Amino acid sequence: MNTHDLLTMGDVTRRSGYAASAVRYYESQGLIRAERSAGGQRTFERSVLRRLAFIRAAANVGLSLDEIKAELDCLPDDRTPTKADWARMSKHWRRRLEEQIHALERLRDNLDSCIGCGCLSLQRCRISNPDDAAAAQSSGAAYLPKVLRRDPPRRRP
Repeated sequence: MNTHDLLTMGDVTRRSGYAASAVRYYESQGLIRAERSAGGQRTFERSVLRRLAFIRAAANVGLSLDEIKAELDCLPDDRTPTKADWARMSKHWRRRLEEQIHALERLRDNLDSCIGCGCLSLQRCRISNPDDAAAAQSSGAAYLPKVLRRDPPRRRP
């Protein structure tokens, strides 16, 4: 099969695991491109599957859609990205991944200690978080490594 073979929306959703609404959203945000058939249906080059896989991996590392778009904008328009292109791009977020791995290891090793959530249920909380002093720092588990604390998803009105 040619890497420039065109895929339908159904092909892309089945192969990538994304819902059609997500694929349309990423297209509207400029992260991926689609052509339109004579009947107005979206068709995608096969290389969109790699971009969608990158979007998922980068989001899992914690990159925002703006950061992901900035990385994808560095890819060539006139050819399918090479292994070197992807390696160059992923180098930018490797450090963030290393920080997350380190933070997760610290969390794993200290799961039985105070995380600053305000429950004050552990003996150690009375020493680490007297009178819930962590509440003044932030909401949630204030003592968790910052890279592991994310704002809760916002609800749409």
